Amino acid sequence: MRATSPVAAFAAMSVAVLTLAACEDKNAYVPPPPAKVVVAQPLQQPVTRYVEFTGNTQAFNQVDLEARVQGYLEKINYKDGTLQKKGTVLFEIQQNTYKAQLDQARASVVGAQAELKKSQAEFERQADLQSKQVSTQANYDKALAQRDQDQATLQQAQANSAIAEINLGYTTVTAPYDGVVTRHLVGVGSLVGYSGPTKLATIVQVAPIYVYFNASETLVLRIKEELAKRGKTLRDIPEIPVEIGLQIETGYPHKGRLDYVSPNVDPATGTLEVRAVFDNTDLSLLPGLFVRVRIPVQNLDNALLVAETAIGTSQIGKYLLVLGKDNAVEQRPVKVGQLSGGLRVIEAGISADDWVITRGIQRAIPGNKVDPDRQKMAAAGEGG
Repeated sequence: MRATSPVAAFAAMSVAVLTLAACEDKNAYVPPPPAKVVVAQPLQQPVTRYVEFTGNTQAFNQVDLEARVQGYLEKINYKDGTLQKKGTVLFEIQQNTYKAQLDQARASVVGAQAELKKSQAEFERQADLQSKQVSTQANYDKALAQRDQDQATLQQAQANSAIAEINLGYTTVTAPYDGVVTRHLVGVGSLVGYSGPTKLATIVQVAPIYVYFNASETLVLRIKEELAKRGKTLRDIPEIPVEIGLQIETGYPHKGRLDYVSPNVDPATGTLEVRAVFDNTDLSLLPGLFVRVRIPVQNLDNALLVAETAIGTSQIGKYLLVLGKDNAVEQRPVKVGQLSGGLRVIEAGISADDWVITRGIQRAIPGNKVDPDRQKMAAAGEGG
């Protein structure tokens, strides 16, 4: 066995030391770069603050069309479910009997007028004879009584004639207002009104149309307060705008106005019944629909708005991630308001100078630093 020289051993040891040093340099920890995120300052603009409710539509007017006199139904002058104008004759009931009764009553009036004319002349003659002391008081009294009785007979005949004319008018059923008439419930040739009024159909007025909903006592008081600032009271509620949207619609495309606020608070619910009225000239609203309702209660001159996607939710509520000192991420609890133009109103928790993280939120950990890309606040789906 050949012995290793001291020089060779030193060389081998040196190589081993250098190799170990190189390995230690390669295993040294290098921290990752800060996460890249997009940040933007809140958008500042005027916003109208609304309160929202759920309501339902009701007809402005709705009434049953009934046959009030007995007879056979002779004509139906409309098509089921169509819009009819006020005064349109919808149903016609047998009229010949009522025309005969009217003629009879009018004849009685003419006869009573003739009898009164005769008795009036006799009364005047007896009054003249008595003034000349030619006739007796008994004859005068008899003539006066006959004149008064004939006057009463005439008045009764005139009343009977008016009743007969009214009954004849009941043989035509007309639309009391512009409205949609439902399907007819009896057919031509049916005997109607024989045991009381017979329902023929229903007419529904839907232009305009009502929307009913319940508002809390607190909200009504706030509305009163806002009106008082403008020198108005609840008597001026027709000036308060109301907007509604159907369940399948986006936003609140239908514009109306407040019409009525109940004077009593329901003690069971602490709410008041409120009604709004809408023109509904295009008949897009029908009675019985559920609608989303909103009413403006306050104008904010410089509201702060951020993208909806920037808002997070935790056990403590809603929050935003904002840039702190040295670009460190801070979690800020916030109070959120309504949506406006695709952005969410932030009522408390941030200022206009804060930089809010809008994208890359998953990589932004509170307390860690980030690499921010400052951009302009945009709603979801906007921007790059």
